[in-house]
Amino acid sequence: MTPNHFTFQPATIANAATLAALHTSVANRLTEQHGQGPWSLKISEKTMLNAMRVSEVFIAKLDYELVGTLRLTTKKPWAIDTSHFSAASNPLYLLAMAIAPAHQRHGLGKQCIEEAKRIARAWPADAIRLDAYDAQAGAGDFYTRCGFTERGRNTYRGAPLIYYEFILK
Repeated sequence: MTPNHFTFQPATIANAATLAALHTSVANRLTEQHGQGPWSLKISEKTMLNAMRVSEVFIAKLDYELVGTLRLTTKKPWAIDTSHFSAASNPLYLLAMAIAPAHQRHGLGKQCIEEAKRIARAWPADAIRLDAYDAQAGAGDFYTRCGFTERGRNTYRGAPLIYYEFILK
């Protein structure tokens, strides 16, 4: 059997509907596993198109199948309190990372994080910051395994969050 070929590239407008479906499938899986929560939000194609206007959206493919995504932006997201982070001149914020449920726990998320680090170094950025839900549905342990450091905790609009950062060298 031939191994799948992993690619990571910028998303295009043509990917918006597929990305919306991917985010919704991940939200549905988390809701099935952990119950209703802020992770249960359904994403529309219009929402994805807006995300593409205000940030850099990337897609991960195995062969020709879109199986993952993440966003990078220099604009601080509303839910992040920067007082918890190390000083950084040019931080990037990693948002909305998602791996298709059928492809989770096979190393694709880690590959996406490594690509995000590579892109951030070339940006050039000096840190990657993110938040994860402080709940069973959150991905905090994953980010720790990928080399991120917990920087603090906060609650935003009732959602408990953990802040993580990765300092680029």
